Amino acid sequence: MILNGLDLETPTLKLAQANLPQGASIYSLGEKTITEAEYIYDFSFPKEQGHPNPHLWLNPAYAMRYATLVRDELIRLDPKNKSAYEQNTAQFVKKLETLDQATKDAIQTIPANNRRLLTYHDSWPYFARRYGFQVIGAVQPSDFADPSPKEVIRLIEQIRKEKVPAVFGSEVFPSPVLEQIAREGKSRYIDKLRDDELPGKPGDTQHSYIGMMIENMTIMFEALGGSAEALKKVDPTPVAGSHADYRRKN
Repeated sequence: MILNGLDLETPTLKLAQANLPQGASIYSLGEKTITEAEYIYDFSFPKEQGHPNPHLWLNPAYAMRYATLVRDELIRLDPKNKSAYEQNTAQFVKKLETLDQATKDAIQTIPANNRRLLTYHDSWPYFARRYGFQVIGAVQPSDFADPSPKEVIRLIEQIRKEKVPAVFGSEVFPSPVLEQIAREGKSRYIDKLRDDELPGKPGDTQHSYIGMMIENMTIMFEALGGSAEALKKVDPTPVAGSHADYRRKN
């Protein structure tokens, strides 16, 4: 069983530990990807509660690390198919490197003062740290409660003062509170971001992690006054092949 880790799936982890079949193992990625010094604590994940923000995968550089960690663990468990795991991972990492560079290029088209994010869920701090964005707030805290009236007023005032051009809601979870904040802050409200829901349907070209990131960044960058043209050279198609295919070949 592979988990993101960093306390993201604690109930699932406990359930798995209580029902783990003999010979099975649990493999957590987050703790193996960054050090404690690199953990981000913020308004949704305060340090005093002891749980760092776990949304590492929205940073493509960390997604590369996830891929290589999974590769190495699969090779350990299934050494017979080592070459297949290495080949697929190499292809995927190459795509992620292209995504990472295209993201850096596209961000240069966004006015520096517009590189600020107010989102529905607190998913973007590791993305922001890699690409030079400032996260000014997230409406949904880690306990899924509504923000306090004081926090709502603070965000509205900050948006007005800093002239934030857009605030971003979720494709999956509507947020009337965030829509109100955007409206009263005189900002554009866009409810199309997704942090773990792949776009399209299985089999579609864009139905992949890279497809999700391209869609998110196209929405973000254009709304913030930039261009997503650089992202068009990134191929979102999932890496071909599956473990079942290799089993059949062997």
